[in-house]
Amino acid sequence: MSRVTEIRYVGYGVEDFDTERKFYADDWGLVEVEAKDDMAWFKTHGHDEHHVVRLHRSETNCIEVIALAADSREDVDALQAKVTDAGCKLIHEARDLDAPGGGYGFRFFSPDGLPLEISADVQRLDKRAMERWEGVPVKISHIVLHSPDHHAMVKFFTDVLGFKVSDWLGDFMVFLRCNSAHHRIALLPGPPCLNHVAYDMMSVDDMMRGASRLRKRGTDLRWGPGRHTAGNNTFSYFTTPSGFAVEYTAELEDVDFETHEPQVHEPGPQIMDQWGVGTGGPQTMPKPEADPCLFQPAEA
Repeated sequence: MSRVTEIRYVGYGVEDFDTERKFYADDWGLVEVEAKDDMAWFKTHGHDEHHVVRLHRSETNCIEVIALAADSREDVDALQAKVTDAGCKLIHEARDLDAPGGGYGFRFFSPDGLPLEISADVQRLDKRAMERWEGVPVKISHIVLHSPDHHAMVKFFTDVLGFKVSDWLGDFMVFLRCNSAHHRIALLPGPPCLNHVAYDMMSVDDMMRGASRLRKRGTDLRWGPGRHTAGNNTFSYFTTPSGFAVEYTAELEDVDFETHEPQVHEPGPQIMDQWGVGTGGPQTMPKPEADPCLFQPAEA
């Protein structure tokens, strides 16, 4: 069955383009691979995905695209048909992409109005072996979204895009997988928007070293360090200069994509954070607000 198999990148519209660009290059630990016309593309050191962040100078801070991967052009075409049958509005049909990295893909609005892209055959770039204590991201780990009807959105991601449910936190948070990683997407109730984007670090030591680097450069922890129960991953949350939540994480659980059986974890302090020694909590994270660009195609 044709399905989404990975996360590619998140494209942000940002008012303060220069400051956000400097943050990702100098503080967060990414590599700028291309820039033109008030846009910049960034990759990680440790993975061959062409880019994981796209920045675009904009009049509003918003999400311009969340890009997902399929295995082939045939899968892209099949997924476009499923998305269309589900009643989603296409931004553009499947075509050869002219953005850096190229590929073949289509864009559409999720049922909540967030712009998504599904693509295949995107150019791969060189990666390098990471060493302990570098403290920079290896790749995107997962993305968490809010939805005013998160149960309906679970059905969309599972029935249309091919994800599977890995775990629930009570009845309000669900973790969805599209490969062997415990989750690549998670969903929470709330106005339609991005909650955060998480990046895999090579180890817990690298997560802590990265947090140290950020603190020295003026970006302090909003929540963490800690370890979640669902997925068993460690976490440290921050916000970018434009106010988008981002996370360093490590040791996310691997599961069998086909056979893993979901559990329901009862919410509680030691479920949200098994360590219980970090600063902050969910209440210290940015309050979710509806993305200002819902159902509005990006300029680029």
